[in-house]
Amino acid sequence: MGIAGGTASGKTTVCHTIKEALGVECTVVAMDAFYKGIPEDQLHLVHEYNFDHPNALDHDEIYSVVNKLLNWEDAEMPVYDFKTHKRLEETQNLPAANFVILEGIYALYEKRMRDLMSLKIFVQTDDDIRLGRRMLRDRQERGRDIEGILNQYFKFVKPSYDEYIKPTMKKADIIVPHGAKNQVAIDLIVMNLRHYLQSQD
Repeated sequence: MGIAGGTASGKTTVCHTIKEALGVECTVVAMDAFYKGIPEDQLHLVHEYNFDHPNALDHDEIYSVVNKLLNWEDAEMPVYDFKTHKRLEETQNLPAANFVILEGIYALYEKRMRDLMSLKIFVQTDDDIRLGRRMLRDRQERGRDIEGILNQYFKFVKPSYDEYIKPTMKKADIIVPHGAKNQVAIDLIVMNLRHYLQSQD
């Protein structure tokens, strides 16, 4: 299953809410872990780097990891540090499981990835709410100041959402307004997935 949506739309919360409700083993592949990072000699240009552009992520590596999991092989996921804008040396082990969930802003971006999915979800949340959530998150978790957050949002985040991410909504099987607060949508998704898993058994 793929879960996409704009920054701070509630993708991760929806992902884990579904995972808990399903009651079966699930492995979550977080696309945020696959940022390529910024070379040491270019760190001074970090404010000019568009982390919300598709090229900021290693899509080939994501595809490889998901394919391993779908073939019942364990896989290794990178660990990315948003404060230093680099990948750490250690990796996170992803065990093979009954269900694989790919979560991230570009989860529905590539056709080859969509072709692997049994269900495609887009989490739709108002732009103002997403901006407010992003400001809180980036200040608390990533040590960024308000001016920098706003500058990045209007220079890179919003234009990339409008150009690359929002159009993938058309590729979704289900659009979930209001994120995890939409209990009716969550219940319907879980019911559908349970039926799918039973049919596979």
